[in-house]
Amino acid sequence: MSSDRPPICDYEGSDYQIAFWEQGSREYEDQVEAVALKRLLPERGELLLEIGAGAGRNSLRYKDFKRIILLDYSLSQLRLAQEQLGRGERYIYVAADAYNLPFLPGLFDAATMIRTIHHMTEPELVLRQVRQVLQSGAIFIMEYANKHNLKAILRYLFRRQSWSPFSREPVEFARLNFNFHPWTVRQWLSQTDFQLERQLTVSHFRVSTLKRLVPLRWLVSLDSLAQLTGDWWQISPSVFVRARAIGVSPSNPGDIVFRCPECGCYPLEEQSAVLTCTACKRRWAVNNGIYDFRHAEELSG
Repeated sequence: MSSDRPPICDYEGSDYQIAFWEQGSREYEDQVEAVALKRLLPERGELLLEIGAGAGRNSLRYKDFKRIILLDYSLSQLRLAQEQLGRGERYIYVAADAYNLPFLPGLFDAATMIRTIHHMTEPELVLRQVRQVLQSGAIFIMEYANKHNLKAILRYLFRRQSWSPFSREPVEFARLNFNFHPWTVRQWLSQTDFQLERQLTVSHFRVSTLKRLVPLRWLVSLDSLAQLTGDWWQISPSVFVRARAIGVSPSNPGDIVFRCPECGCYPLEEQSAVLTCTACKRRWAVNNGIYDFRHAEELSG
């Protein structure tokens, strides 16, 4: 792949699923995100793309879709997802770069990207890629880390942090970890042919003391109510948006899923655990049921 691609936050070999979710006292965050997803997901669908699927934490929540493609850059995270979900026809596992999606244009009727875009140095480029692989009218659900949250506002007013939560540029609070202003996210969506339909503010009570003292079901119920204010203001640390792909999308020719992420040609020939692009002669491995588009081998001749 080209050396001028944006940097990638790679969770390969990470214990993120266990350390952060299973042992990190994140039951509140997980449950309120489930509430938001349930509110925003379409009633049914054919093929959903889950970008930044990780170990499949949210994959079972897309129960009304016939097939789901889990995409992540980390093979180890996708293997964890396989252990949970199995290797049946309903789930397809793809290791790839979200800046350069290896799918046919107009393939999906829905996509999600939860806790992922905050790792992107060029979010608008990713959104253009997502729009390209969606059908016209498809639903896109995205979560982003909100720099305009109440805690950041108070810290700034009391001079406990240097960056302003009111400015519209992203802030990188750790390497390849960004918070975004809601106005900027809305602009990106508009500029990449998405029409914003709904916003939900999520994780209002992400405070260690509250999570320790207040029963979980109470916090989830309160957050569920507070989410409904999302179209009025966005002052929570996490924001979910539902947008619709607008404009014209090409129709998918038959059952073809993949295209070459380097030259854009399709279909790819699959044999002996390898996908081959007949146009540019690059080959992509298939490792134990995971399509690996991260690194290509170029055939000679």
